[in-house]
Amino acid sequence: MNPILEAALALLVLAGALFTFVGSFGLVRLGDFYTRLHAPTKATTLGVGSLLIASALFFSTQQAGLSLHEILVSLFLFITAPVSAHLLSKAARHQQLPSLAALPEEEAKGRKGD
Repeated sequence: MNPILEAALALLVLAGALFTFVGSFGLVRLGDFYTRLHAPTKATTLGVGSLLIASALFFSTQQAGLSLHEILVSLFLFITAPVSAHLLSKAARHQQLPSLAALPEEEAKGRKGD
């Protein structure tokens, strides 16, 4: 295998592992539901995306044709992750889960009273 391709694949796999770790670490360490929801949907999507790009590059060079399975998985992931995060946050807002951040309306009322 080409050493430049090996280095690119290693970089993509390491970046994917790092982003996935940061997303899972944020899920464990952050304070409330909304911030916990934010970390995995952003970082893990980037992590899985770079792992899928590395997989597509590897299998495209090892086989006769292009490997398109990873592109379909990436497309599905990039469409469903933001939609599911939005629906989860709307459900949490409907259930009136507390947040560590102040709502914009509350900040505006607080400034007017000062």
